[in-house]
Amino acid sequence: MQPEIMPTPDLSGSQSVDRALRLLALVGRESASGLPLSEIVGESGLNKPTVRRLLLALMRAGLVEQEARTRRYHLGEEAFVLGLLSGQRHGLLDLAMASLHALSDTTQDTSFFSIRRDRFAICLHREEGTWPVRTHALQAGDQHPLGVGAGSLAMLALMPDAESSAMIEANRAILAARYPAYSPAQLITDISLARAQGFALNPGRIVTNSWGIGVGVRYPDGRIAGALSIAAIDSRMQPQRQEELAALLRHEARQVEARIAGMLDRRQGKPAQDETRTAETTP
Repeated sequence: MQPEIMPTPDLSGSQSVDRALRLLALVGRESASGLPLSEIVGESGLNKPTVRRLLLALMRAGLVEQEARTRRYHLGEEAFVLGLLSGQRHGLLDLAMASLHALSDTTQDTSFFSIRRDRFAICLHREEGTWPVRTHALQAGDQHPLGVGAGSLAMLALMPDAESSAMIEANRAILAARYPAYSPAQLITDISLARAQGFALNPGRIVTNSWGIGVGVRYPDGRIAGALSIAAIDSRMQPQRQEELAALLRHEARQVEARIAGMLDRRQGKPAQDETRTAETTP
């Protein structure tokens, strides 16, 4: 009797899933403006027929949609629903909202909470200030390469040198094509300055008269959780006020870190701590 021969696992299905998820991430990176097929093909490294096939699969699942007029691809409704469900579970933005309200109420300027997404930063929320002249350079959902913008630079500056250098190198092509004011050499200088000052500064490099200042937020184990930032017109970002805003941002960043630590402790069944006192005593 011949021994039973077990079929060899088919890896093609797993490979297709990996590729489809890679395309979904690419489309999500530029969901507001959308991506043309040619750019998706170029960024993914896949051939056009494969990209078309995978995009059609993602469209059938509702994760991607194609705008009829421009033919650009955007995230679909199902991706939005999944994002809401994920937000309910993780709640990172919820933990930052009180600090965003405090920052905008105190400064009258617009504040933001951003997170890292691989080699990019994505703005999760924009809290409007009451100052009559505002900057509109960053909106919720916008993504930039790490280092481009104040919050994005604050996260890049938290990374070890080897990791930050790898991020800059990985973004070299997109920086040259879309962000000419952000050369790799300039970003290295910006990182050093951010570490020395204790805050990251965007001196109007994306939009000329729109300045930003940012401070990173960490998880208890030291990993990057995100960044708080404030944007204002250049006349409201003079050196003395930069220091004042940085102090407020650092205080609220510690508050967010304390809330994160409290949330993680509760999930692990540890006794709750006084989060305000913990934040104020964190060095």
